[in-house]
Amino acid sequence: MSIRLAMWSGPRNISTAMMRSWENRADTVVVDEPFYAHYLVQTGVDHPGRDTILAAHDADAGRVAGMLAGPVLSGKEIFYQKHMAHHLLDGMDREWLASVTNCFLVRDPRAMVASLHARTPNPSIEDTGLPQQRALFDEVRERTGDVPPVLDSHDVLSDPRGALGRFCSAVGVDFDEAMLTWPAGPRASDGAWSPWWYDSVEASTGFSPPRTGGVDLPWNSSRLSRPAASTTSTCTDTGCRPGGTGPCSKGSMNATAIC
Repeated sequence: MSIRLAMWSGPRNISTAMMRSWENRADTVVVDEPFYAHYLVQTGVDHPGRDTILAAHDADAGRVAGMLAGPVLSGKEIFYQKHMAHHLLDGMDREWLASVTNCFLVRDPRAMVASLHARTPNPSIEDTGLPQQRALFDEVRERTGDVPPVLDSHDVLSDPRGALGRFCSAVGVDFDEAMLTWPAGPRASDGAWSPWWYDSVEASTGFSPPRTGGVDLPWNSSRLSRPAASTTSTCTDTGCRPGGTGPCSKGSMNATAIC
């Protein structure tokens, strides 16, 4: 029996390292941000490598959705789909979401915003993907009646084996030790945007320990007019991690951070 895992993240997370981790399993095939080309066409944003991306990837959201919900590629048992939440634009067909197991990868919004600003200065709240990620989480929970799995990147970096083991259990697959390390270098599965974004992950061979210390936002963040605290900052309250005692309300994203 095959399983399709749609992992919804925002930018500047460990989403590509997670893709490496899953791709290193013998039973898994991956796809890298399949709606990125459609997002670029519809929004008109001028991201690095835009022309290269549009020449290499399908911008037809309907065809892409059909591929994501269709037979698992290469005859593998697991189809791991790396998604950016802000690529799922308003008006796009979402019926295909019922054919996948939707999961969420979160990071402390302060750290994510600081990292995003270093690559694409002065991001808006929509650029972070936080509102879209929370809205999709609520949509999936309402449609299925179940709380979808949430994975905190800090927990993965702190304890890869434990966090990934619990996550695998939550989505109904066996943990594989191959997920902990992988060969350095690029992959054929990497999106055409990899030369602009994947320098660190291409040098990696596994998950690095989390960075310590505070995070200072390096600019006047007035464009974040809807603060992250109103969307998904509850996901990353340190008191809401497994075993934590923070003020988590049942059904909120932080209350479901299983890993």
